[in-house]
Amino acid sequence: MLRDELRTLWTEPRPPDVPGRVWRDWALLAAGLTGVALEATLRHDVVWRPVAVVFAVLLWVLPMWRRTHPLAVVAAGFGAMVLLQVASVVAAPPEPVGLYTSLVVLLLVYALPRWGSGRDIVLGGVLVLAAAALSTLTDDTPVVDRLVGFVFLLLPAAIGATVRWRAGARERQWERVRSRERERLARELHDTVAHHVSAMVIRAQVGRVVADRDPAAAVEALEGVEEEGARTLDEMRAIVAVLRDRGAGAELAPPAGIADLERLVCAPGGRLRVDLGLDGDLEVLPPAVDAAVYRIVQESVTNAMRHAVDATEIIVRITGDPRRVTVVVQDDGARTGRGRAGYGLAGLRERAALLGGELHAGPGADHGWRVEAELPRGRVDSGAHPRPGR
Repeated sequence: MLRDELRTLWTEPRPPDVPGRVWRDWALLAAGLTGVALEATLRHDVVWRPVAVVFAVLLWVLPMWRRTHPLAVVAAGFGAMVLLQVASVVAAPPEPVGLYTSLVVLLLVYALPRWGSGRDIVLGGVLVLAAAALSTLTDDTPVVDRLVGFVFLLLPAAIGATVRWRAGARERQWERVRSRERERLARELHDTVAHHVSAMVIRAQVGRVVADRDPAAAVEALEGVEEEGARTLDEMRAIVAVLRDRGAGAELAPPAGIADLERLVCAPGGRLRVDLGLDGDLEVLPPAVDAAVYRIVQESVTNAMRHAVDATEIIVRITGDPRRVTVVVQDDGARTGRGRAGYGLAGLRERAALLGGELHAGPGADHGWRVEAELPRGRVDSGAHPRPGR
């Protein structure tokens, strides 16, 4: 069992999308070098002052690569610590060598489990423990102080591992949300394709019946089959693009769309009034776009009902033109950040992106929270058939 756990740790990859160097890194470096200069100037008990300053500067420069090369910076930092410890043992100075600002080495310990691969963590951990053991053997401090120092050294590693686990758990949750949205969209597209195929079969049967008596009617039926086939190919391409995993089951009810929005906004129990406005050409939309509009309004209105501060009204505007459909949902509450976007909005962004559109959510320009989405209409055919029951 332990061997399997170690093998799993050794093969653990690095976290995806490791961020590069940002302005905070430069600010940290500037603050650290300033601290080194002040300490080296103001402290009078520094042993081997030039060596201590060079060592401290090295430790403050190394964090600039802590995300991209965590093992290398740990090896450089703790390797330098080992060399300095050995030199101290040989020369036996009256006081420990080094500056207090060298504690930035703890940031390297944090970065190892946070950004490193499993192999980096194992090798870097061995190096850190070896440096700590050497310091313990060559130091005459009390045992309790040594234990406290050891825990203090490993605490950043525990924090880094915890942060990495939480980030991974959140990313896995987001991926589950995106997968559910893909599955839901794929089921809706499946219903649409089934409708087109049924129409093709019926027209082909009609053409076969009338082929002998009325060749012109048979040709017309074949043209209808061709049109339905083109629409079916479009929807099938969309299915191939979005379907990743087999769903756990099919929803038998047809997906809701723009025609169902009036019932949605008038549902009892809402604490805010909803002002729904429809403008432009919204009669014949691709089923996937129609369902996406409903889902965006549903999620946005639900969020506003739950979280809008001091709001009295939710304004919903849906506009259609020959190329796109625009959805805007905004409440008149206090202008707040509301923290990070929830998983519902993550699913809607995924759906909008899969349809070739985009969705943005954030504080409104003057007040409240605003959700705005643009979805391309896709291929719109005047002969398209509305879905039954709509």
